[in-house]
Amino acid sequence: MSMLISSTINGDTVDFICEPDETLMDALRNRVGLKGVKEGCGTGDCGACSVHLDGKLVCSCLVLGAEAEGRTVETVEGMSDGAKLHPLQTKFIEHAALQCGICTPGFLMAAQTLLENNPDPTETEIRYALAGNLCRCTGYDKIVRAVQDAAAVMRKKSK
Repeated sequence: MSMLISSTINGDTVDFICEPDETLMDALRNRVGLKGVKEGCGTGDCGACSVHLDGKLVCSCLVLGAEAEGRTVETVEGMSDGAKLHPLQTKFIEHAALQCGICTPGFLMAAQTLLENNPDPTETEIRYALAGNLCRCTGYDKIVRAVQDAAAVMRKKSK
């Protein structure tokens, strides 16, 4: 039996219908139209489907869509401010820290979580925070450098 779910998604109240066994990832992609949420593995091992649920980083393939009822969901689409990209998005482009794009949204969400909690992370802390995300194309050095550079930009803006 389909369920009507009401959530705050990327700052907007959104109502969508989903099946009781439908994942949040599938609901976001197929019901809400947010294609930035990617399926890499479907088992919570790759991080491509990462979103923030009530401010906590989660693999949306492991959460049911129904669990979003009354909660706040943030996806990669919500990172930018209109046409103005988030510093992480800008630095991923500048550092060529993306190729095929499957893993990129998850890396961006994980990096955002890190920088919100630790605005000046070491390289080791960045690598640890991103360890739940897998990339088959870029290797990880460009991604780490992009996060380091974005952290520096964000620290300057906060002063």
